[in-house]
Amino acid sequence: MGCCNSFFSKKPTSEKDSFHRNNAPANGKGAAFAGDSGGVPVFSEYSLTDLKGATNNFSSEYIVSESGEKAPNVVYKGRLQNKRWIAVKKFSKMAWPDPKQFADEAWGVGKLRHNRVANLIGYCCDGDERLLVAEYMPNDTLAKHLFHWENQTIEWAMRLRVALCIAEALDYCSTEGRPLYHDLNAYRVLFDENGDPRLSCFGLMKNSRDGKSYSTNLAYTPPEYLRNGRVTPESVSFSFGTVLLDLLSGKHIPPSHALEMIRGKNISLLMDSHLEGNFSTEEATVVFDLASRCLQSEPRERPNTKDLVATLAPLQTKPDVSPHFRSCGLRI
Repeated sequence: MGCCNSFFSKKPTSEKDSFHRNNAPANGKGAAFAGDSGGVPVFSEYSLTDLKGATNNFSSEYIVSESGEKAPNVVYKGRLQNKRWIAVKKFSKMAWPDPKQFADEAWGVGKLRHNRVANLIGYCCDGDERLLVAEYMPNDTLAKHLFHWENQTIEWAMRLRVALCIAEALDYCSTEGRPLYHDLNAYRVLFDENGDPRLSCFGLMKNSRDGKSYSTNLAYTPPEYLRNGRVTPESVSFSFGTVLLDLLSGKHIPPSHALEMIRGKNISLLMDSHLEGNFSTEEATVVFDLASRCLQSEPRERPNTKDLVATLAPLQTKPDVSPHFRSCGLRI
């Protein structure tokens, strides 16, 4: 084994089990979801052997992250012996040299449980290996459905739902003491087996102990991060603004370009032409204005997560909206 004792079939140690119980969400949203028998398992440590078995020894055929196997951190899908599908993020060698620091960070994220989050269910540190284990979301990313769709684009009501769900996820994480989210973008928004949007838990941890918090093009990073390299809750609001731009435009356009349209109040130029006019101009204007507030250069002028939820919740006039895609079962 390695520097951490790993196991899958056993329950967590009493100390960790106590940690999980004592730090479980107190509000009903997360707690009930975590406790369902068919829901999210208790956070625990996995052995490298189990994760190798689940991913066919980390086969390239199991890679699901868009950046592919040459990226420093790769995400695989896998299937455990109990038939549960999982997503496994494999960090580059020595990304987290201190196993205790990695484990502590993982446990901090692992205590979160919410139905708007693709929850972290475990981790592994064995020798130099550092891995995170999360719920697997089979219906791809928001980026794919916005930028690389094949049959039809996401309808307007569903885009509004995505925006609210991610705002709710960020607000929950902030309330539970995890306000920082690293590199929030359309690739971090996933769709579960029912087509419901979830926020990836992987962004709640940095890619390495001392690594960059943003892997996307510098044009999309908050201006204060470019100045001092620090992520703040206000930085997360800025990144949320870029996701709102994605939802409005159907394209991943740099905020500076979009801001020119926003300042000119020319919403028609920004809107996704593939919607073919099937959206409420009034609702789009609200989202447009919220994106503008999120993208303010002065961090303190940006809305917090509760403001995001309060602005987006009244726009949900079609609560029964369903996505155009559904999971057809998982096969390898």
